[in-house]
Amino acid sequence: MTQQQPTITEIMKNPSKVVLLKNMVGPGEVDDDLEPEVKDEVVIIHEIPHDDPEEAVRIFVEFQRIESAIKAVVDLNGRFFGGRQVKATFYDTEKFDNLQLMD
Repeated sequence: MTQQQPTITEIMKNPSKVVLLKNMVGPGEVDDDLEPEVKDEVVIIHEIPHDDPEEAVRIFVEFQRIESAIKAVVDLNGRFFGGRQVKATFYDTEKFDNLQLMD
């Protein structure tokens, strides 16, 4: 059963400086080359066992400015990366700061 994806309007209702990227890579595809080239952001890549391979790898990027995070979500949500359609959403900053990486 496919879950209905939120629209960009729904996503933009709760912006934060932390962006969660899903389905950028599949399970077992995380390697050292995946780290973004940006130096000012905090990046955490969290791989979990999951029945749905689109949900297995979660890439969290914490931006310095909320405007940069908003631009990243707008630019990346729905884009294709390596044949996969990326899901970009905002993630709760407090959960991220406490390393609670599952919503």
